[in-house]
Amino acid sequence: MIARTILLAGVAGLCFIASAASAQEPAPAQAAPEQGATSGSPRGDVIVVTARRRQETAQQVPLAISVIRGDSIEATGNFNVVKLQQLAPTLQVYTTNPRNTSVNIRGLGVPFGLTSDGFEQGVGIYVDDVYNSRVAAATFDFLDVAQVEVLRGPQGTLYGKNTTAGAINITTNQPTFDFEGRAEVTAGNLNYKQAKAAISGPLSETVAARVAVATTSRRGTLYNVATRRWINEQDNLGLRAQLLFQPTEDLSITLSGDYSRQDPECCGTTFVRVGTTQRLLTRQYDALVAAANAAGRNYQVPSRNPYDRLSDLDSNLNAGNKIGGASLKVKWDVGPGTLTSVSAWRFWDWKPENDRDFTGLSIVARSQNPSQQDQYSQEFRYNYESQDIDFVVGLFGFKQRIDTQGVESQGADASRWSLTNAAQINAGILNGLTASNTQYLKSTSAALFGQLSWKVTPELTIQPGARINYDKKSGFYQRVVTTGSGQVIASCAPAATAGNAVLAAQCGVYQPQISAPSASDWNFTYDFNINYKIAPDVLAYATYAKSFKTVGINQNGLPLDANNQPILSAGTVKPESVNHFEAGLKTQFLDRRATFNLTAFRTEIKNFQATVNNGQFGVLRGYLANAQKVRSQGIEADFKILVSDRFTAYANGAYTDAKYKKFVDAPCPPELAGGTVTTNAAQWSPAGQAGTAANPSFSRPNCDISGQRLPGVSKWAFSYGAEYNIPAHLLDKDGQVYLGVDGNYRSHWNSNASPSIYTEVKGYALTNLRAGFRGEGFDVFGWVRNVFDVDYIENLQVAPGNVGLIAGQVGDPQTWGGTIKVSF
Repeated sequence: MIARTILLAGVAGLCFIASAASAQEPAPAQAAPEQGATSGSPRGDVIVVTARRRQETAQQVPLAISVIRGDSIEATGNFNVVKLQQLAPTLQVYTTNPRNTSVNIRGLGVPFGLTSDGFEQGVGIYVDDVYNSRVAAATFDFLDVAQVEVLRGPQGTLYGKNTTAGAINITTNQPTFDFEGRAEVTAGNLNYKQAKAAISGPLSETVAARVAVATTSRRGTLYNVATRRWINEQDNLGLRAQLLFQPTEDLSITLSGDYSRQDPECCGTTFVRVGTTQRLLTRQYDALVAAANAAGRNYQVPSRNPYDRLSDLDSNLNAGNKIGGASLKVKWDVGPGTLTSVSAWRFWDWKPENDRDFTGLSIVARSQNPSQQDQYSQEFRYNYESQDIDFVVGLFGFKQRIDTQGVESQGADASRWSLTNAAQINAGILNGLTASNTQYLKSTSAALFGQLSWKVTPELTIQPGARINYDKKSGFYQRVVTTGSGQVIASCAPAATAGNAVLAAQCGVYQPQISAPSASDWNFTYDFNINYKIAPDVLAYATYAKSFKTVGINQNGLPLDANNQPILSAGTVKPESVNHFEAGLKTQFLDRRATFNLTAFRTEIKNFQATVNNGQFGVLRGYLANAQKVRSQGIEADFKILVSDRFTAYANGAYTDAKYKKFVDAPCPPELAGGTVTTNAAQWSPAGQAGTAANPSFSRPNCDISGQRLPGVSKWAFSYGAEYNIPAHLLDKDGQVYLGVDGNYRSHWNSNASPSIYTEVKGYALTNLRAGFRGEGFDVFGWVRNVFDVDYIENLQVAPGNVGLIAGQVGDPQTWGGTIKVSF
C-alpha cells in the first residue's frame, strides 16, 4: 500500500505541475516527421523507432535492431511473442506453457528450462514503455500493435531491470484526433477463429480515446486418447483502452488499461523417444512398463511416432492465464527537452494443471503451481536534443510480489515406478504422497541511468552510457509432505529414517523443506559506443558494454546433500557479470530502396545463471546454479529491397556460437546419470550403459560440460519473405492482387540444460504463403502456414526419475484459412 500511495502521489503531482504550467491554446496531435524520407519511395523506406527513447529512423540507431511492423505481424500470422522468432533469426522463444517460456537473444537472457521466480529475465519486454517483469506475463496476443522492435545486445543504460541480452519494445497504436477504425475476421481449419477490432477518435478538442479488442480460438493439435479430447488449444481474449488528454501541443497525458485472458486445455506432451540411462536395466522405461503390465495392467503408449499427434495423459490439463494492468504516461515538452513519466501497475494470475510424468500411468497424479503477481513501476526520463549533444537521463523504480501455492502428488503407479522393494510396491506406499509448497517473493529495484550522444563532427558521434542499480530480494519456501493417509512427515534426516524403510523410501521422493533466502546488491554498469557516418547512408559503429544481471534466489526447492537434506548454500546464486563487444555496418543504397545491415558480436558472461535439474522428484521444478563462464559470439545480416511499387523482399540470417566456456559441476544428462554415484573416475560407466544386479553402472556426481553448446540455440537461423502485386479492378473496386511468401529455418539445437544426446532437436524449415486483393480501406486474403506440412519439434523434456523417457511438443501442422480486413 505504501508503494502504491507513493507511486500515485508522484503521478498526480507531476500531472498537476504539468497542467498548471500549460496555458497555450489546445492543438491536435501531430505525427513526428520521418527524417530522411524521400518522395516517391515505394511503400515507405523509412522506419521510425524509439529504441533510444526518442524518435529516429532505424538506420540512424547505432545498434543491432530488428523492426517488425504491425501489418507484417498480422500478414504472417505471428500473433504473440512466442511466434516472433519466425521473423527475427537471433530471437529464440521456447515454451512448454505460458509460465515456462524462455525468451533469449543470441542464446542469452532467460535460463532454459522450468521457470523460477527467483531470477530476472535478461531480455526486457516493454509495452508502451511499461516493463513486464516475467516472460509469462507477456505471453498475451498482440493487440492493435503498431510495431515491435527487437534490440539485440545489452540495453541497461536506457532500459531497466537487467536487460543483459536485449529488449523487445512493443508499441501499440495510440489514440488519434481523427476518427478511424478497423476490423478483422479470420477463419481457418482446426476450427480457427479470430476477430479483432479497434476504434479511435476525439471526445473533445483536447481528449481522444482508442479501444481495441481481440479474440482467438482454435482446436488443439494433440489428441488425448485418455480423455478423447483435442488438447493444446487456443482460447484467448484481449482488451485495451486508452484515453489521451492533450491540453496543449507541449503536454500529453495517456491513461491506458488492458486485460488478457487465456483459458485453454493445455499444455500436454506426446511420447518422442526412449534413451537408455545408467539406472538398472529393470528400472528403465520399457522395463517398468512391462512390470506394470505383468502386475495386471495393459498399458502401452498410443503411438511411438510423435507426429501421429497422440497422447494419453491422465491428469487434468489447464493453462489459465490472466494478465492486465493500467498505466499513466505523461509527456511534457520542457524547454529544449521532453520530460516523461510512466507509472504502471500490472498483475498476472496463473492457474495451471499439468501431467508431470508425461504418461498415461498415474505416477505423478497431480502437479500444479498457481501464482499471483502484482508489480508497480515508476520511471522518469528527460530527453534533450540539440545540434551537438543529445542525452537521456532517468530514474526507475520497481516493486513486485509473487505468491505461489503448489501441490504435487504421487499416484497409484508411483510405487512400482520408483521403488524396488516388492513389499513396498504391493503396499503402494507412495500412492497419495503429497508435497504442498507455499512460497512468496518480494523484489525491489531502483536505478539511475543515462546516455549521452556527443556529435563531435557531423559524421562522428561518441555515445557513453551508465547505470547505477540496486536490487533487493527476499523469498520464502516451505514444503509440507504428507503420506496417503494424511500423516505429516516431519523430517527426512538420517536419524528419522534409520530403521524405517517405508519412511526412507517416501523421503527418497519428497522431503519437507523450509528456506528463506534473501539477497541485495548494488551494481554499476556502463557502455561506450562510437559511430561514424562514412557516407550519408552508411553508418559504422562499435560498442563495448559492461553489464550485469542481479542476484538470484532459489524459490522452488533446493537440491539435497548425501544425508537427504536441502543444501541451504544453494539458496542464492551470484549475479552475472557481462562483457559485450559489438561492431556493425548499416547501409542503404539504390535511392534507399535497398537496406543491408551487418553485425558482429561477442558476449562473455561470468557466473551465468543456469536452470538445472538433477532428476530428483524432490526438486520440483529445477533450481538455479552458476555456470562459471559462458560465451556467445556470431554474425547477423539483414537485407531488404524495394525493387518497385510491385515487388519487395527481405532476407535475414544469423550465425550464433553460444557455449558453456566453463561449467565443471553441472548436473549430468540422462545418459550419464542413474547409476551408483562415485567420485572414482576409473569406475565411471560409459554413456547410456544400463546396470544389472551383477554388474551395476557407476555415475558421476556431476559433469563437466565445458565447451558444449547452450541449450535452445540454433547455430544457423534464417528468415525471408517477398511480396509481388499487380494493379487490379475487382468487384467495382480498384486495388492490387498480391502474392506473398515468408519462411524461416533453424538448425538443430538441444533442449536440456546439460546437453543430452536424447534431447537433440532436429533443424527445420517452415514456409508460409498468402494471396489476396487489397484496396483503399480493405484487404481480403487467403493464407497457408507450414505449406509443406513439415514435422518438427518445438521442445523436448526429460521425464522425472531418469527412466529414459523423453516427451515433447510437436509444432503446428499445415494450417490454412482466410482473412477479411476493413478500415476507415
